[in-house]
This record gives sequence, C-alpha cells and structure tokens, in this order.
Amino acid sequence: MAITLLALTIFLLMLFADHPVAVERYYANGFYIVICRVFHSVLNVFPFSVGDIAYIAVVIYLIYAVIMLIALLFKKRFQMAGRLFLGLVIGIQAGIVAFYLLWGMNYFRLPASERLGLRDTAFTTADLKAVTRILIDSANVTRARLTPADWAQSNTHIYNTARHAIGVLSKDSVNFRAYNPDVKPSILTPLLNYIGTSGYYNPFTSEAQVNYQMPIFNRPFVVCHEMSHQMGYGAEDEADFAGFVIAVKSHDRLLRYSAYHLAVQEFMHSLGARDTLAHKELKALISKDVRGDYITERNYWLAYENKLGAISSVFYDNFLKANNQPQGLETYNRMVLLAMAWYRNQWLSSASRH
Repeated sequence: MAITLLALTIFLLMLFADHPVAVERYYANGFYIVICRVFHSVLNVFPFSVGDIAYIAVVIYLIYAVIMLIALLFKKRFQMAGRLFLGLVIGIQAGIVAFYLLWGMNYFRLPASERLGLRDTAFTTADLKAVTRILIDSANVTRARLTPADWAQSNTHIYNTARHAIGVLSKDSVNFRAYNPDVKPSILTPLLNYIGTSGYYNPFTSEAQVNYQMPIFNRPFVVCHEMSHQMGYGAEDEADFAGFVIAVKSHDRLLRYSAYHLAVQEFMHSLGARDTLAHKELKALISKDVRGDYITERNYWLAYENKLGAISSVFYDNFLKANNQPQGLETYNRMVLLAMAWYRNQWLSSASRH
C-alpha cells in the first residue's frame, strides 16, 4: 500500500512539474518560501552541516542493509529478505518525494531568463569577444587591487561577506529574495576534493555546503553559487549567473575577483569553441597574476584527480539530465547566455541614461 501511494505521489509531482507557471506560482513563490523560513531558522542554529551527517548516516545504513539482504538470501530467509527489500524500496520512494517537495521542484519553475527579463540570449561572436574583453579587464583590475588582508580572509569572513552581499541585493530585487540564507563548511570536504566538487546544496535540509580547502579565490563565488540554490535557482547555469550577479554587485574585492575569475574561464571556453584566433588574442590580455591563479586552481584539483571523480561526474551528468537540464554537466557553461543578455541590458540601460 505504501509503495503504491508513494508511486502515485511521484507521478502527480511529475505531472505538476510539466506546468512551470503553476510551479512558479504555487511552489517557488509559495510552498518553498515556507520551507526556507522553517528550515533555515532551525538548521542555521547548528554551526555544522546537519545534511552532511544525515548523508553519512544514510550511506552507513544502506551498506548495512545490503549486507543484511545478501546474508538473508544466503540463509534462505526469503520472507525477511523480502521485507527488508520492500523497506528499501519505500525508503527510496520517500526520498524521491522529499527531494521534489523540499527543493527539487525548483528545477521545473519558469526559466531565469524569463523571470529576470533576459529572454534574448542570442549573441554574435563579436558580442562574445567584447564582453570577454570586459571581463578580462575586470579580472585583471580586481586581482591587482587585492591586498594581503584580502588573501588572509578566514572562511567565516568569506561566508559572512557573501551573506551580506545577498542581503543587500535581496532588498532591491524580488528575483534575488533570500530568507535567512547561510552556508557551512562541509564535513565531507576531503571526499569533495577527490570527486572534484567545490560545494554542494543539500535539498533535504536546505543547507548550502562549501569545500573549505580549495584555493581561497574560488571560495567566495562558490559560496554565492550554493546560496543561489538556496534562493530557488535550480539549474546550474542559473545558479552560476545568480552567484555572479551577487558577487559583482558587492563591494568586497575578493568576492568580486572570485566572480570575474570564474566568468573569464567560462567565457574563454565559449569563445574558444567559436573563434580560436579571438581566443588566442584575448588569452594574451589576461594578467600574469590571474593566469597564475588558474594554474594554482588546476594544480589543486589535479592533485586529487582519480577514477572516483570520473565516476561521480557520470552520475551527476545523468542526474542533471533527468531534472530538466538536458545538457547535463554542460549546463554550467550555459551561464554565458544569461550573462551576455545581462550585459546587453546594462549597455541599453546606460545608453538610455545618456
């Protein structure tokens, strides 16, 4: 009976997911806000990630359950094995329902391009080259302005700075509205290093976790990205873009540099796919210090590179494709589309004021 009811619930949730206008109105701007107010108020009290502990407990139980199931089958205690198996099925179904109810339905809301008035995401190679040049200049300038104090920022200071930046933007824009957002250092950071992950969002506890060991210039943007998920930006490209806007509108030098550092990387990747000569031309404009940071970042992740990272990438790629992101891991690179439309709006707004 429980299996049937849970299967029906999943079916109804998927039917609801096919109606983004309804998801936007009743879930993203209704039920999910209640989730944020309750979960953030309660779980922000804990300085550690409750979600990390829950994941560890679930993994330990699943390992135990699988071992028990195999043991029962060997002992030919099929009735007990059947009950255990059905319990696992019910648990998985309940997890799927919880995932979509507590956060996952954000994958199916109206696109950020529509919510933010950035529908025209088409651009020419010349446009791409122009914005990439602007981003390189911004990265060079913000990197040169960083002081020893900026480089010495603690993780706590980085988290507080990002929270403040979100709070400021939240007051001015309904599309960046946050409800007591927070971010925590992940207990699982050593594992995150080996699977090549800079942070993750726990949809069951509404907690944003960050890899606290990666290079310091990466951390501020990742914090903004993960807290963008907390604000209801489901798709990875949308969370990247939201994190970028939050960061560049702040007054913190390290936070701004972290965003430009990421943006230059994404834009150069897109430009290289369109025009290799333009890519080579603009690559020469990247300052020595910024290039050095890219080398530092690359060496950091190479030190942990292994087959586990490749396997996790395959699983996550398929997970994204199953949740309204058909490009899979390539979705991350699609933040360029939103950023290009945003810069176009900035130019039009600037032109109208003159």
